[in-house]
Amino acid sequence: MLKYRKYKVSFLVAICWMALIASCSKSKELAEDPYAGGKQVLPISFVSKTTDPDIVDPGYTLDLKVNGLLKFKDKFKLYINEIEAEVVNFSDSTIRFIVPEKASTGSIWITVDEQTFFGPIIKIGGKVAVDQTFKIVNGAGRLSGSGQATVFDAEQLPNGRFWLVGAFDNFELKGTELVPNGGIAQIDGAGAYSTSDINFGKGVFGGMKTIYSINRINNGTQNGSYIIAGNFSAYNSTRSNRQTISNITRLTAKGELDTIVTNAIVNPKPSETWKNIDTVPSFNGGVDGVIRKTFIFDEKIYAVGNFQNYRRIYYPNSTYDDKVYDVTRMLQMVRMNMDGSMDSTFHYNESTHQSAMAGNGVITDAMMQSDGKLVLVGNFTTFNGISANRIVRINLDGSVDHTFQAGTGADGDIYSIRYSENSKKIILSGVFKSFNGKSASGITLLNADGSLDNTFRGEEISGGSATFAAQLNSGKILVTGSFNKYGDYLRQGFMVLNPDGTLAQGYNNTGGFQGRVYDMIESLTSAGSQVVLVGDIIRFNSMLPHNVLRIDIEN
Repeated sequence: MLKYRKYKVSFLVAICWMALIASCSKSKELAEDPYAGGKQVLPISFVSKTTDPDIVDPGYTLDLKVNGLLKFKDKFKLYINEIEAEVVNFSDSTIRFIVPEKASTGSIWITVDEQTFFGPIIKIGGKVAVDQTFKIVNGAGRLSGSGQATVFDAEQLPNGRFWLVGAFDNFELKGTELVPNGGIAQIDGAGAYSTSDINFGKGVFGGMKTIYSINRINNGTQNGSYIIAGNFSAYNSTRSNRQTISNITRLTAKGELDTIVTNAIVNPKPSETWKNIDTVPSFNGGVDGVIRKTFIFDEKIYAVGNFQNYRRIYYPNSTYDDKVYDVTRMLQMVRMNMDGSMDSTFHYNESTHQSAMAGNGVITDAMMQSDGKLVLVGNFTTFNGISANRIVRINLDGSVDHTFQAGTGADGDIYSIRYSENSKKIILSGVFKSFNGKSASGITLLNADGSLDNTFRGEEISGGSATFAAQLNSGKILVTGSFNKYGDYLRQGFMVLNPDGTLAQGYNNTGGFQGRVYDMIESLTSAGSQVVLVGDIIRFNSMLPHNVLRIDIEN
């Protein structure tokens, strides 16, 4: 028995040695030529590291130094940012080519036999350029040094300055732990950080510490004041007993909280005489969720967002330290008077003492037409129980406007809506593929009544989506997003279209755009216009805008 076991062990050892030898032999064979059959790298290389001149116009004939092309005379092609360029002539050390008319700023490369050789970045001249004189340097940021910072809205003052609002606490590195830039900052007309004539203090606090919307009141009893709204519970205070604001409030012309002194409160401790009165916001009203947009019309304030209830402090039952609220169920929309009290003639049912059911999805954006009617967009498919695929117009009483001719609406989410007073057109952007039964690849143009503008025929957007689109005073349409192609042309997140949806000649010279635009302010100039863009803007045309930039657009 022992002999048998010894024989068995010896046999197994022999088998293992044979397997090991075979394995080593195989490994040695693989190590000798692991990439057998691979293509040899072709002897082509760019010598030029830059172009001369630094910026070239479409149609310009450009020379670059490139070695090794002569051997591949009929095989190579040259591209500028994915657009093939016409080669005029070449030698074994140089190449001459014509910059394509629809080329945009980006890399140059040559392809031969499925191999690619990259050259320098080529900067294309054209009618769109980043304004290098705009003085934003560090833009919107966070004191922690990390976390997303976004500018959601901008308001231009009569003196040319801008108030910027959003989700940030450190603007142009001016915020401190003691006095942060809590969601609001001022820049002058040249883009420089400014504290002249304002006192924002610590800005907003509580909630998400975010201001999504700002509006200047331009007439009436509160002329010159500002309405800010978003998700916050205090302004210029971190004290727990001052967290009484319900996501919307009014500021003075200097950016201070508009307040009043009231003695209409209860003091359960009469010995503490200082609590017989209280300094409170003049605007007494708000909601229990996020306000995305606010509008002012005929001495009324409209708030639109994703909230469930309207809230107002009831001072006769409140104390200095604790506030009691009257709450009314108001879904997604509410209209308030200038003192913050709710206007029950809008989106409110007297018999049920609450609003109608509003949308079955989120409102992402909204606009107000000149007659005070609202147009809302988002990912809802019904509104107040009525079919409304991602877009609906609201009458002055809060009911759905059945005269709005959007038909079957969009088959996918709408991200942004803008209206041009010049052209009387509405422009939408999003992830939809059709609108009212007609093909529409993420961008469409509507008439003021909601019907399709059939003169606009956009091309397919691919590689992402259009998240913002707005029509300029010239009629041209500025589009930004995460896309990388428009039709057959490479457009990396930014493009300018003609009113009919074709690419505007000479306006698509810029390089890649990364991020998202939430608002745009256009100012006319002698050469065309200057456009301030704000949002979560990470990169544009090889620069880092830090969420705010200004571009020049020629006519």
